Amino acid sequence: MQALLDTIATLPRPSEAGRLFHGRGGLHPGCEQWTLDAYPPVWLLTSFAPATDEQLQAVGDALAARWQQVAPGEPLNWVFQQRDETRASNRLMAGSVPEEHVVQEDGARFLVHLLRGQNHGLFLDMAEGRRWVRRWAAGRPGGRVLNLFAYTCAFSVAALQAGAGSVSNIDMAGGALAIGQRNHRLNGLGSGAGFLPHDVFASWGRLRRGGPYDLIVADPPSHQKGSFMAPKDYPRLVRRLPELLAPGGQALLCLNTPKLGSQFLHEVVQAEAPELRFVERVAHPAAFGDVSAERALKVMAWQAA
Repeated sequence: MQALLDTIATLPRPSEAGRLFHGRGGLHPGCEQWTLDAYPPVWLLTSFAPATDEQLQAVGDALAARWQQVAPGEPLNWVFQQRDETRASNRLMAGSVPEEHVVQEDGARFLVHLLRGQNHGLFLDMAEGRRWVRRWAAGRPGGRVLNLFAYTCAFSVAALQAGAGSVSNIDMAGGALAIGQRNHRLNGLGSGAGFLPHDVFASWGRLRRGGPYDLIVADPPSHQKGSFMAPKDYPRLVRRLPELLAPGGQALLCLNTPKLGSQFLHEVVQAEAPELRFVERVAHPAAFGDVSAERALKVMAWQAA
């Protein structure tokens, strides 16, 4: 884990949420199990394989030493998450976590939770996707957006801050949408957003009546039984896009699994919605560098005629 320790030794004091070490990308041989994220004022270390007490002690010592250099006299706060394919456990290792933990990204504020669950309320690897949405909304003031699998609605916050006219957020998880509503209030967004706690696949009639949309964002889970299984459900989703999109409207489709590459999305769109034209693949954040672009997060845009 020397590459991780070397990174910690030169860490800056972070002001925004972001990833600082991405062993999962395979660019640091021997460190594939480790990631380190900043959710100021807390560090989050994640291991995707069993970690020993000695390894955690080494990381804790390195963080403590570096923190005294960049923030002398301030307490070190860090959390450890042990994670596998199906579950995660979270443990406070030092310091504390704010009771209401709010972090920033590009001037937006988001509520996060590091001590429960597998996910934390803000997907850091989607930062460039949110910036793409900001650019899109800034170039089309008043645009109408449909945010599918909205989770805590970070795309919605980005779109409305940049000038979108309205965003409809839909997700089966009412609790996540409730956090999304709080995220809007944290950013002073008192209007323009709707929150629908529904199954996307059972709501096409409602969504059609609310359309057409100038932008559709779809960021589904890749493999979540009872919600979305990419090989089976992405075709069902894509074939509905043409009837929901306004002329010239765009669809931003996201896929986060190393098991399926970008060609999967190209083939699905060609088979199910061939009238859509491919526009671009959004670059993923530099901090999430990977030995293979096809293993990494895929965020890709298509446009209606």
